[in-house]
Amino acid sequence: EAPTEADAPAEAEAPSDPPTEVAVPTEAFADAASEPEAAPADRAAPADPAPPAAAPAPRPLPRPGPRPVPHPPARPQAAATAAQVAAAAPATEEHLLHPASDPTPWGRVADDGTVYVTDPAAEGAERPVGSFPDATPAEALAYFGRKYDDLVAQVDLAEQRLDVAGTPVKDVARALRAVRGQLAEAHVVGDLAGLGTRLDGLDTVVEQRRLEADAARSAAKEEARVVREALVVAAEQIAETDGSRMQWKASGDHLQELFEQWREAQRSGVRLDKPVEDGLWKRFSHARTVFDRARKHHFAQLHVEHGEAKSVKEKLITEAESLSSSREWGPTTSAYRALMDRWKAAGRAGRKDDDALWARFRAAQDVFFEARAADQNKQDEEFGANLAVKEALLAEAEALVPFTDLAATKAKLRDVQDRWEAAGKVPRADMARIEKRLRTVEEAVRSREDEKWKRSNPETRARAEGALGQLEDSIAGLERDLESARAGGDARAEKEAGAALAARRAWLEAVRRTADEHA
Repeated sequence: EAPTEADAPAEAEAPSDPPTEVAVPTEAFADAASEPEAAPADRAAPADPAPPAAAPAPRPLPRPGPRPVPHPPARPQAAATAAQVAAAAPATEEHLLHPASDPTPWGRVADDGTVYVTDPAAEGAERPVGSFPDATPAEALAYFGRKYDDLVAQVDLAEQRLDVAGTPVKDVARALRAVRGQLAEAHVVGDLAGLGTRLDGLDTVVEQRRLEADAARSAAKEEARVVREALVVAAEQIAETDGSRMQWKASGDHLQELFEQWREAQRSGVRLDKPVEDGLWKRFSHARTVFDRARKHHFAQLHVEHGEAKSVKEKLITEAESLSSSREWGPTTSAYRALMDRWKAAGRAGRKDDDALWARFRAAQDVFFEARAADQNKQDEEFGANLAVKEALLAEAEALVPFTDLAATKAKLRDVQDRWEAAGKVPRADMARIEKRLRTVEEAVRSREDEKWKRSNPETRARAEGALGQLEDSIAGLERDLESARAGGDARAEKEAGAALAARRAWLEAVRRTADEHA
């Protein structure tokens, strides 16, 4: 901290400037005293404690000029603002002459000019901190008091930084340790014990902030672990999905999104413990590898299946093209239906190939079915006369309904049916219509015939006759009961027997009608 000999001429040229040093050891003054050109007669610097014989001759204390005395450069602090630095280290003319704290209670100046500071930790509860030649005791104490203010300013700055959000606690702790390390041998005059107590309090605050920061980091780590665990589980679920139900495109895109979220989580700045980070990444990476292998296997197998399907369909196309010139309409139509069933069973050959193959297969069928349609149109023209004959036969058959004589109607309908078959084919477009009208007449005759058969059914007639006999016996008994009730004068029994007799006679009439119908 002592000025060098090279600095001395510059100071000689500007004697009005204040000393630029913050603390100068006594040995530097001893060297400067042996070389008059190193420092002008009207400028002096403070000195550290030294033997009395090495102290320089008294010189007057220079008065400070307008330029402030620079304080020791503080460690760069990211969270400290310019206002905080200015507040912590004022450098006004008033500060140069009068320290912010009063050093008088904490120091003294001996007769030989040595300045002592009260230090409970030192032997004798005080220790020398230096001397200020050619100065009054008050000026000497003020100088070392300003140096004490510099230490206080560093503590103030550290305390202020604790209130700034985001300030690394370890940086503040480092600054406080640096100040504490200077207290034992600091060349200052001030309340060293009080400053030590303040440092103790700040150490407690720093420790609490450290614990809070550790807790916050632990919470952030746990949150980051939960997020990454969820990403891993989602990736594993995709990888474990059955390949037959896998939506490869959507699942691949989803897995890529999960990977981007993983990278974003890494860029967040929250680092997990290495074993946890490595374990989660290993699971995530394994899930991606499993999915990629399954996807490659799926599409490789699909490529093989497409090739096989393409080969099968090309053979079916060859068969279809060979049948396209056939004029055996019925058998060839059945053959084309069989080819279509085989085509569906062959599977897909890939969209592009499948569309081209289907176009060829369809073209071969179209050749045949267009030829068949042309032939059927020609036949329809020839069958037009047959349609007129069958229309007349329909009118004759429909005139038979309704009827009363079943046998005569059946004979007439058989004659119409014989002539219907002899008339020949009709155009395909009219076939279903006229066949339906004829079936309606046939079903009316068949229904009447079924009714007659039911009435003449021997079993039904036998059951009717048996029921008739039972009712006649029951009626005879009830008639006897009625006569007995009348003879005995039992009105209630007479009434009940009369009601039962009336019911049995009604049933008898119904059974007789049924028996007559089946006679």
